[in-house]
Amino acid sequence: MFSRKKERRTKLFIASDIHGSAKYCRELLADFERENADKLILLGDILYHGPRNPLPEEYAPAEVAKLLGEYKQKILCVRGNCDSEVDQMVLPFPILLDCSVVFADGVNIYLAHGHRDAPPLLPTDVYITGHTHVPLCTREEGFLHLNPGSVSLPKDKAETRGYILFEGGTFYFKTLGGNIYNKAQ
Repeated sequence: MFSRKKERRTKLFIASDIHGSAKYCRELLADFERENADKLILLGDILYHGPRNPLPEEYAPAEVAKLLGEYKQKILCVRGNCDSEVDQMVLPFPILLDCSVVFADGVNIYLAHGHRDAPPLLPTDVYITGHTHVPLCTREEGFLHLNPGSVSLPKDKAETRGYILFEGGTFYFKTLGGNIYNKAQ
């Protein structure tokens, strides 16, 4: 008799726009630990708050760099419009790619900050961006476009601080603390 090894599905934790908030970075990392995800995907705007944003709670970019540095082996990051070469000097993982792609559980997941035009995508692709600080779940020209919103400076009416968890072919929108409020497949 043959035994089949149960395949473990990929679990991705996707967040954006920390903007130097040590408070919300700690909360995000606590959720990452609780979710037991394989990768922490950051969609840019890690350390600097930017000239158009207010200072987030507990603005401490050096502390955020230190906190994230402890997870450097698990982080995949793309560059946001507020990220710079100076930020790369203090972060021990690459942050200067404008776009990246992950193939997980049969899905092409394209990652970008969202301040530039989308690359050419197929109807079966998923495009995940940050930048607007507003959660998004919509179909555009056939592909699925998602945005987790901002961890530290939400701009939606509900002021949702959260992330997206990809597991078993489903994208779960969760608030910091882990409550599901939306999902997409």
